[in-house]
Amino acid sequence: MTEENGSIRTLSVDIGGSGVKAMVLDITGVPLTERKRLDTPQPATPEVVINAIAVLAAAQGEFHRVSVGFPGVVRCGVTETAVNLHPDWIGFDLQTALTNLLNKPVRVINDADMQGFGAIAGKGVELVITLGTGFGSALFVDGKLVPNMEMGHHPFRKGETFEEQLGRAELEKIGEKRWNRRLEKAIASLHHLFNYDYLYIGGGEAVRVDLQLPLNVKLIPNITGLLGGIALWRSEKTPK
Repeated sequence: MTEENGSIRTLSVDIGGSGVKAMVLDITGVPLTERKRLDTPQPATPEVVINAIAVLAAAQGEFHRVSVGFPGVVRCGVTETAVNLHPDWIGFDLQTALTNLLNKPVRVINDADMQGFGAIAGKGVELVITLGTGFGSALFVDGKLVPNMEMGHHPFRKGETFEEQLGRAELEKIGEKRWNRRLEKAIASLHHLFNYDYLYIGGGEAVRVDLQLPLNVKLIPNITGLLGGIALWRSEKTPK
């Protein structure tokens, strides 16, 4: 199976703290099916989430390979952290489990990293943050990924992390107005830290951003997390 074969269909899966999404893409990343979503089962153990992926996959028709974005650190297909899911994910070989279940080659990467692949231009320093259940992040330099940059769990302000200050639970607690003021401070902080050329803001809560954004900051649709799935197959090895 080669990338020159335009008939290759990729099932792209995005695992989130509140929802599991899937769609099939062609070789260029153009959607071939409608995006489907299931609520993330609770408690979100590996078994029930994998079952949800199987249900979504069965409804998507034919596909030849699978890309998965996971909300935590992923190394060689093994999930090492899962703050917004269940402790059973720590040390779980998701890539092998899905390969065996779906009988297709599978590649797994951090969800913000996958979303970044769907958003970036591939030039300069590009930072991606995702606003959802938690706070995801991905950093690229000339299109090359700096993997597993879990910035959401680093200190931001008032002794709390980016995720504690800007995650969905805090948004619901303090309201959109205060949340947007915090996000504005976060954008300024990230600019001083990374001196990025572009910042992309995605995730399920990006629709609630109500700011006058700098010219080099762009909102991206939540579907970008699925569109990035093609990038995992552009090289011989999965991004680590």
